[in-house]
Amino acid sequence: MSRVFSGVQPTGNIHIGNYLGALKQFVDLQNDHECVYCIVDMHAMTVPKSAEELRNSILDVAALYLAIGIDPEKSIVFVQSDVPGHAELGWMLTCNSYTGELSRMTQYKQKSKNKESAPTGLFMYPVLMAADILLYDAALVPVGDDQKQHIELTRDLAIRVNGKYGEDTFVVPEGSYMKSGARVMALDDPTSKMSKSAENEMSRISLMDSPAKIKKAIMRATTDSDGIIRFDIENKPGISNLLSIYSAFSGKTVADLEKEYDGSGYGTLKKDLVEVVVDALTPFQEKYNEIRHSDELIRILQNGAEKANAISEKTIARVKKNLGMGTGAGRKLTF
Repeated sequence: MSRVFSGVQPTGNIHIGNYLGALKQFVDLQNDHECVYCIVDMHAMTVPKSAEELRNSILDVAALYLAIGIDPEKSIVFVQSDVPGHAELGWMLTCNSYTGELSRMTQYKQKSKNKESAPTGLFMYPVLMAADILLYDAALVPVGDDQKQHIELTRDLAIRVNGKYGEDTFVVPEGSYMKSGARVMALDDPTSKMSKSAENEMSRISLMDSPAKIKKAIMRATTDSDGIIRFDIENKPGISNLLSIYSAFSGKTVADLEKEYDGSGYGTLKKDLVEVVVDALTPFQEKYNEIRHSDELIRILQNGAEKANAISEKTIARVKKNLGMGTGAGRKLTF
């Protein structure tokens, strides 16, 4: 089976856009791929937070992975900083990347906009992300469509290093993007992507939100004034966003929903959507609460780190050999 890698930052507020855009793929892919799923705590350090907050957020995301259906018997689940190879390979890739290509990264430009200076970690973030992927010889990377530029950079770095040091140095990965629901928009501004960091909490639906909060967010969602339920992203972005969410969680096509709600008002659509979303998220929340503070969660992460280290050490040894680094004395290899 080909190997899959992906990761999620422990930054809280994981929302339905994250789930539909990437996390849902994690579950689907584990049935016929070798899957490696990471909580990328080293990436989270680009935004300052206390040690206690970071530690709790790591366990929150790990519990959420399991709650949505990731099976630790099928997939490797671990914390990024428990595997030293991420930082080690990150430096090797840093030495093969260029400031020009990193300065063109859209997310860096957005997050550093109007700032005289930005954290170096924010600038180097895409290189560490590339190391995360290449460390596991991943053939496929399930991510939201907003990560396409990062996947392209990862491919460019892999191809560049392969051209210099040997075609067997890295597996060149492909991105896997959801065909529908991949870009869930903000409820208060349907022209912008739903975001974990948006100031308005009503702009998103987080996976752990209560039914009351979900209802409040959906009923307040921005629509338009013509009263017609029709999918038209350009002219009716708000209603189109609600129909996309409804379709993704219910399994009904947007066309079927347009027929079902023909002649109905926006209030009826929103009320029904509340029920659909609450019904979809309730099982996740029940599983999360069951495992979040259990010893089993820690055991799963420790076992996952052991398995991830076993894979990463082989990759690091191969890359160092191809690059002419070291003597091999520092690692006991088992091929």
